[in-house]
Amino acid sequence: MTGAQQTIFTAGACPLDAEGHKVAVNDYIGQAHQVMANLVTAMRAAGADLSDVVKSTVYAASSQRIDLVAVWDVVQDAFGDHQAPSTLLGVSVLGWPDQLVEAEAIAVIPEPSMQ
Repeated sequence: MTGAQQTIFTAGACPLDAEGHKVAVNDYIGQAHQVMANLVTAMRAAGADLSDVVKSTVYAASSQRIDLVAVWDVVQDAFGDHQAPSTLLGVSVLGWPDQLVEAEAIAVIPEPSMQ
């Protein structure tokens, strides 16, 4: 029998620094690094980390495979050996001006025990 679990949903990890400024304009790799750092921060705030992710979706504002592969390489490096199902999508535009990359994830962790 498994214990109770908590599901964590994140959305819109964007290429913004701690002050809310966009980073790495025109740089897919730089934005992907910031997006993954922000995703890690969001996961940790919820008591999880990337090894708890059960599904992720990554968006890159490009129709060029070379850009998508560059983003995917950063994402895979961030996840390391953890191979959760993930979807990589090339889209025409994202929400912020000059935004090239965004990610969201779902994680599952054990429910905190009640004392």
